[in-house]
Amino acid sequence: MSKEQNPKSNRAAEPEEIQMPLADLIRTRREKVIQLAESKIDCYPYRYERTHLVDEILSNFEKMEKEETPVSVAGRIMLKRKMGKVFFADLHDSTGRIQIYVRKNDVGDEAFELFNQVDLGDIVGCKGTVFVTRTEERTVKVASLELLTKALHPLPDKHSGLTDKETRYRRRYADLIVNPEVRKAFAKRSMIIRIIRDYLNSNGFLEVETPILQPLYGGGMAKPFKTHHEKLDIPMYLRIADELYLKRLIVGGYDKVWEFCKDFRNEGMDRLHNPEFSMIELYWAYADYKDIARMFEELLRHTVKELTGGHEVEFEGEKVDFGPPFRWVTMIGSIEEQTGIDFTDFDFEQASAEAKKLGVEGDELFNRGKVIEAVWEAKVEPTLMQPTFVADFPVEISPLAKKHREDDRLTERFELFIAHQEMGNAFSELNDPMDQLTRFLQQGKAIAAGDEEAQPLDDDFVTALSYGMPPTGGLGFGIDRLIMLLTDQHSIRDVIFFPQMKDLKEGSVPVSQILHQLLKEEEAE
Repeated sequence: MSKEQNPKSNRAAEPEEIQMPLADLIRTRREKVIQLAESKIDCYPYRYERTHLVDEILSNFEKMEKEETPVSVAGRIMLKRKMGKVFFADLHDSTGRIQIYVRKNDVGDEAFELFNQVDLGDIVGCKGTVFVTRTEERTVKVASLELLTKALHPLPDKHSGLTDKETRYRRRYADLIVNPEVRKAFAKRSMIIRIIRDYLNSNGFLEVETPILQPLYGGGMAKPFKTHHEKLDIPMYLRIADELYLKRLIVGGYDKVWEFCKDFRNEGMDRLHNPEFSMIELYWAYADYKDIARMFEELLRHTVKELTGGHEVEFEGEKVDFGPPFRWVTMIGSIEEQTGIDFTDFDFEQASAEAKKLGVEGDELFNRGKVIEAVWEAKVEPTLMQPTFVADFPVEISPLAKKHREDDRLTERFELFIAHQEMGNAFSELNDPMDQLTRFLQQGKAIAAGDEEAQPLDDDFVTALSYGMPPTGGLGFGIDRLIMLLTDQHSIRDVIFFPQMKDLKEGSVPVSQILHQLLKEEEAE
């Protein structure tokens, strides 16, 4: 087979699609649909039989070219250039890109004219064989083609790309179409979740499901989303955590349980927070928080090794090493390292006074624990780049954790920090029902003082503990933040397909409004 010419100019987008107003572009494309329908061509057929994905062709190209293997591919047209009686175009499917070569003498007048009506963004099916052009471009030489979907909305300008962050998040479908690296990041997200799932299941953890809609929120320090159950006529809440239900299962006799879950917290949005987010929570009977720390470290090291083949990842220009043992520090000890001040024996007033000297104060610091936490967040958290377990939190900010066996002002709790971000939270779980009730009552005082993140008394959970829960270690960690780290993404919105967004700006015209106007015009004709 002769090798056809493939001028580099065929990489240019069609300029008229860049300059025309959106409404005019949509109108022009809609008129094509009507014209094609008059020619008995359906722009939205039901199915298409394809034999190969693009990556299958590229992986077996030499063999398929030699044997002149027939192929049938389908995908979106992203670039297109006409040269007399020939079209060069790029076809993209979910696995990659391949060039197609449409020549009038090969496909016939009718099909050639049909491809002439194809716009960037349209989805087509092509049958033919493969060959290499003079410029060494692997290409499908089309023998027949079919229009599978007419795209009414044009693709973003290929010269500037889809660069506006808000538009990318709001119209993730367009982002995925024009930015292959975004698709790759989300594919890596699925891989990370699969690795973690396989690890937990192979280590004896039972995957379970617990309620998303709950009569009482708990298991975390957060403000919930509230709704109302019409039939039962009671308030309901979207869960802020899975903890209290998973612990009920430990009471019921399971030794290891875990859940991949969606949680919801009615709080601010920033690069590390989205009101709806993904978590993994797990509970392990007869273990404590140090057992959980060892398991969590092993899980993360295993995940990085499976993902990268090594123990290092790069995040925002810095190397993060998962290879050596993670550092273990206490919250109060790490504050002393950074400030020279030991908060161990301070009461609320003393802690507040020292915090004020450090520039840390605020009406939300209701108790000693809140003050120590605020000082730690200001002075220590920004210093933690490499994986570090921060342990032994004040009891006032850990209502579900067991008191520390050596100091009852603290709890057996750790949080893991990597790249200045919290990556997980774990306890030696509180299993004394009397102690748990006392903690809930203390949380009630915090609610009365205005703390919207404090936890209300959960009578049924106290009842469950009264049946007896074995010593238990528990862990919760955010999947979204971990994926940010492992894919080197700056914002949580970059690893969530459809993050929460503000309302559209005033003055923006919905595409549905343009289409509605076209419908009215067509009905009037």
